Amino acid sequence: MRAIVSRNYGTPDVLSIEEVATPVPGAGELLVRNHASVVTAAMCHARSGSPFSTRLYFGLRRPKWPILGTVFSGEVEAIGSAVTRFRAGDRVSGVNVTDFGAHAEYVVVGEDGVVVPTPANLTHPEAAAVFDGSVTALPFLRDTAGLGAGQSILVNGASGAVGTAAVQLAKYYGATVTAVCSTGNVALARSLGADTVIDYTADDFTLRRDAYDVIFDTVASSSFGRSRRALKRGGIYLTTEPTPPIFAQMLWTSRIGSRRAAVTLTGLAKPAVMTENIRFIAELASSGRFAPVIGRTFAMEQGAEAHRLVDSGRKTGSAVITLAA
Repeated sequence: MRAIVSRNYGTPDVLSIEEVATPVPGAGELLVRNHASVVTAAMCHARSGSPFSTRLYFGLRRPKWPILGTVFSGEVEAIGSAVTRFRAGDRVSGVNVTDFGAHAEYVVVGEDGVVVPTPANLTHPEAAAVFDGSVTALPFLRDTAGLGAGQSILVNGASGAVGTAAVQLAKYYGATVTAVCSTGNVALARSLGADTVIDYTADDFTLRRDAYDVIFDTVASSSFGRSRRALKRGGIYLTTEPTPPIFAQMLWTSRIGSRRAAVTLTGLAKPAVMTENIRFIAELASSGRFAPVIGRTFAMEQGAEAHRLVDSGRKTGSAVITLAA
């Protein structure tokens, strides 16, 4: 099979397409012919080995997993002898956050892994986009923030994969949503249900006072210190960037003060929990209450170009890569 491979850390130029062995499913596994995946900021960090702290997980000197990619969407090609819930030909989608491998024409996933039937109303690229930022946004909003009806939330970076998911999920939970994005994405944020949209090129949300129950910084472009005064008493600041300062702030704000800071390590969730999460998201997508946002679609041969787009920080929605024909 063909796969997008990075055997050394570096710029997107380290990526190449190689012929590699097609994985063989074990007794309790599925072999999925993969049609679509996404390039995320986390995968770009894994490719570049930067910041250096990422190498503690991805490998100190070179990548442990040359084939990156977490989200997949395709059809079951073959099943192991012990598989009972799926059969060949089933359309399935899922997430593999442990050993990756989704930037390839085939991927193996355990029947008890993070895999669900693909919603019938979604194409493979749409399914990959639906399960992109939502697997991060859902635990932050539902579990960490406990977001509910009548609360107010500001989503910073509302046009990215996590941001577009957060806006939609926040509306589902009944919150009043303020979206922060660039001028060119104002219409997109409104179309996803945002009640108010702030163009960050013209307005600074951190200058507001006691305005929001939740601030979700999906792009880590602000900080708890800068955003604190925009939170209401009892409010919480969420960031997707797990840095030493935010861990320290989590500790002291849990004991002192009326406003909290938090980060959630969504990639460390147990498979059963993540499976329930994507099943819930699939139900929302099936009913039309959650829509995929694809900023751009790339052919497999354009993998480096997709990484450059994500590296630029100017990605809208998901950067989707199409794989098997």
